[in-house]
Amino acid sequence: MNFSKFSNLQKPFHRQLVYVWLLLVSVSINAQVGIGTTDPQPSSILEIKSNSQGLLVPRMTTAERTAIVDAANSLLVYDTDLKTYFYYDDAPSNSKWIKISSEFQKRNNFKLVKSVADLAPELASGGGSKYLLDTNTFYEINGTINLAFPIDLNNAYISGVNTNKDILVRTSGNVFTGTNGGSIKNLTITGGGTVFQITGGTTLIVQNTIISNMASVGTISNVWMYFGNIIQYLNNNAGITYSNISNLLLSNQGWFDSNKGTYEKFTGTFGLIEKVSGFSTANGSAVAMDFSSNPTVSNGVILNVAFSGTSTQYVKGYAPAPYVGYNFTNKWTVNCPGIPHESDGVATGDIVLDLGVGSSVSTTFTGTGASSRKKLSGTTISNNLLRFEKSGDNKIIYRGSKKRYFQVNASLSFQSTTNNATIYIFYIAKGSGSGAASVVLDSKVYGRTASSTTYSSVPIVATIELGKDDYIEVWAERYSGSAQMNVHSLSLSAQ
Repeated sequence: MNFSKFSNLQKPFHRQLVYVWLLLVSVSINAQVGIGTTDPQPSSILEIKSNSQGLLVPRMTTAERTAIVDAANSLLVYDTDLKTYFYYDDAPSNSKWIKISSEFQKRNNFKLVKSVADLAPELASGGGSKYLLDTNTFYEINGTINLAFPIDLNNAYISGVNTNKDILVRTSGNVFTGTNGGSIKNLTITGGGTVFQITGGTTLIVQNTIISNMASVGTISNVWMYFGNIIQYLNNNAGITYSNISNLLLSNQGWFDSNKGTYEKFTGTFGLIEKVSGFSTANGSAVAMDFSSNPTVSNGVILNVAFSGTSTQYVKGYAPAPYVGYNFTNKWTVNCPGIPHESDGVATGDIVLDLGVGSSVSTTFTGTGASSRKKLSGTTISNNLLRFEKSGDNKIIYRGSKKRYFQVNASLSFQSTTNNATIYIFYIAKGSGSGAASVVLDSKVYGRTASSTTYSSVPIVATIELGKDDYIEVWAERYSGSAQMNVHSLSLSAQ
């Protein structure tokens, strides 16, 4: 220490030693040190006073700081690389350097909201009727904020740190409104109002959020992309309606059985709807998902969402149902516990000859051989169609969008019309669109009748590739003999 700073007088060396000795004796007796003051505070061991100078602690790089050996508990340094102070915490099981936040490290366009009063400038910007957030500004919610007006996100970011402790409360009216997107994270939204009345925007993101005890979750519409991820819904009286969204992405949504009414309703036009994981537990009259307004969807996917509860209808499907016993159109891929699996991969179709016991229907041939090939006659019905369409008789059309191989099975029983022995060949025939069908030669099966009183039956098994709008039928040709054919039963299935 340079003691000359304590006086402007230059002292002989022996006088300086005496001064130091007296100072040390004073420190020892009083157990206090005052620099710039002769009367340090009684509670302090050291008090420094100055109107023109500050305290300068050691300055070092990050590497120099972390290289300090056996750093003492509470050791203080300034890190010149990170431009902030650090102190050392000598905790028994987790000793480490603790950063002291500095202005340099705060993000730009940041605002801490600890009460609704902190949103007074935003309320003024919103004309006194809403909190109009500043675009591209990060609003950190700290604690419980009781909103008197709705928030217009205006492409801002609003987030808490602890979902259970950072809470937005709105007892009536809307929580979020506007025609712009934004981001909502790490919050609980509660109070009794309506959460969303969003009617436009480019991107809207909601993550790690709890929505509870609201009159309605609300409406999100006319947004280019909405992404909702890890959201819990509890004890809400009405759900949410999605409408006219180009890309609707729903992941890990948890709808508990305390919710009422329709949880999720889809209306209008969508480019993509993708709902993955999560669960919907619906009891009584509650409905998990409603598509009964027949939304137009270019590509729909619902995977691994668990549907459960006492509700008699987890999903209100398209109306009328595109396929008996199923909910969705050919644009969808659905594979979830609790509701039917629907995709091109499980497409199935069948036809059955609609005849009473002992009845038959005749098919007449001209000549023999390939020139006699024709589709078997008879009125047919279908009992199970998914991504297939019955078209007239003895014909089903694949309406899936993805080409795939099908296992095709057919069987029939028949008689000849005369006592002459006759041999027939049976095939599966395939066509596309409005084009004529042709037999699949690999599917041929021979059948023979010896007389008009002899019944014969044959199975036909084939693996056939079908693309969108391809169709299949059962055909036959007269290989030898002259008799016509009476068919008593006929069935065809593809799966």
